[in-house]
This record gives sequence, structure tokens and C-alpha cells, in this order.
Amino acid sequence: MPLKHLFRKKAPDPNQLTLDDLFSTAADAAPPASTVPDTPVPPGHRRLRLDHLSLDYRLLRSKRKTIGFLIDDDGLRVTAPRWVTVADIEAAIAGKQQWIFRKMNEQRERSVRRLQPPMEWRDGATLPYLGIEITVRVAEGSNAGVRFDEAARELHISLPASASEQQLKDRVQGWLQSEAKRVFAERLAIYAEKLGVSFARFALSSATTQWGSCTADGRIRLNWRLMHFALPNIDYVVAHELSHLREMNHGPQFWATVQSVLPEFESARKALRDHEPESLPKF
Repeated sequence: MPLKHLFRKKAPDPNQLTLDDLFSTAADAAPPASTVPDTPVPPGHRRLRLDHLSLDYRLLRSKRKTIGFLIDDDGLRVTAPRWVTVADIEAAIAGKQQWIFRKMNEQRERSVRRLQPPMEWRDGATLPYLGIEITVRVAEGSNAGVRFDEAARELHISLPASASEQQLKDRVQGWLQSEAKRVFAERLAIYAEKLGVSFARFALSSATTQWGSCTADGRIRLNWRLMHFALPNIDYVVAHELSHLREMNHGPQFWATVQSVLPEFESARKALRDHEPESLPKF
């Protein structure tokens, strides 16, 4: 595809959430999934009245010992032990209603964004870089080049007029990986000194399910896609992997080690866990 056709942003897919993975249940109430009490109850659902609100949910019985909540495209699913009464289940739902309504709202918004047109790589595209949006500027030129204007938040790419969309993506990816090497080296040096550890070497990773890894002999790998996130999130992964050089596990002492150099690590950890893979640019 020639450059004149090139980039628009791709929407993320929905993400299922459970209370077992929840860090905090305190949240402001959001508009509910249903506020019309007279609509028919969907097949397989129950309806719960919460003051002036109406909430439909699916109930599944299982051998689990606690009540579990999951939000997906079909709304709220509740899984409960066979011995728990419906009254107790609905009391538990009422106690979590603010979280449930907020997550249902987020799920609905993700479903709407998913229907938007896919990303198109072209002049004027926006790209997440260190937690901010930067604009890709494509200009015709015989000599390929990349220049980042930090003040204007613009990434200038020079390419021949006959260049394809893939060539533009390759050029942007190459720049991001070069930036990743620079930024990761700086952050690793800072946190290695704070932790009093040394690593053998580090390399970039393109893993789809891991942000980083560390071996017992001090080899660290960091995912270059971390460059899409703000620096505190990168620092969390860096501190996490370096902390493994003191504790090769995820026990209490490990997390205490991470917290000793990054007291606010929980917020960064949650941001990375909650991110939607489809929200990142596809190269």
C-alpha cells in the first residue's frame, strides 16, 4: 500500500475481569447495564432490583468455595457454591454493585470501540510513546531517515514515494526498538545500583505474553513494546526483573525487595495487567 493511504487507530478487544484478581473494589458508581425494569429478562438470566436500578445476571452453581463475579460481553456472570442461597448471592451482588456497574460500562465501551475501523499506517497517525501520544509525520525523500521532535511530539519519517505501509511500520518499529535499548539501559543501571545487584547483559524481547524475564545467571530480557507505556510502568518491570537476582521467586521477600526501590509498584503492576493487548499498535 503506498504512503498516501497510510494509519488510523485500532480499537481494543474486551477483557474479562474477576473479583479474585481485583486490587481494589472502591469505585464511583457508573450507569448500570439496565435501568428499564419492565424489559423482558433475557433467557438464562435473573433480575435483581437495586433501589431504582435493574441488573440482569447469569447464575452458575459450582464446587467453588466462594462467590465469583465475571464481566463479559453478555454482562454479569455469578458463580456460587451450591449451598449458598440466592438471597445471599444477591446480597453479595448488592455489596459490589458500584464495581459491577463500572466494569459493565467499561466492557460496553470496549465493545463499541471494537467496531471502529482498524488502524491505518500513514501520515498523521498517533502512536503511544512513553505514555504520551505522538504523531507520525511521513515525508517523501530519497534518503530514508527518522527524527523525533520532542517539543512537537512528532516522529518524522522520510521514505520514498513508492514505499509501502509495511516499510513505514518497519521504520517506526526500528526507532522504538532503538529507543528501548537506550531507555532500558539507563533504567537498568539506576535500579541495579539501588538494589545492589549486577546483571550479565540484557536484550530486547518481542514476547506476546511476558513483559520481561531474568535468568539465574543474570541475563535479562525486556519487551520493547514497553516503550508505549509511561516510565513508571517501565521502571516496575525493570525493578521486578532485577529483584529476581536477589529472590528467584515471587514470595513475600521478593515483593518486599521490589517495594524497597519502587514503593508505588502496585499501581504500575495493575496498569500493565489491565492493559488490553489490542490497544497497542500492530507491527
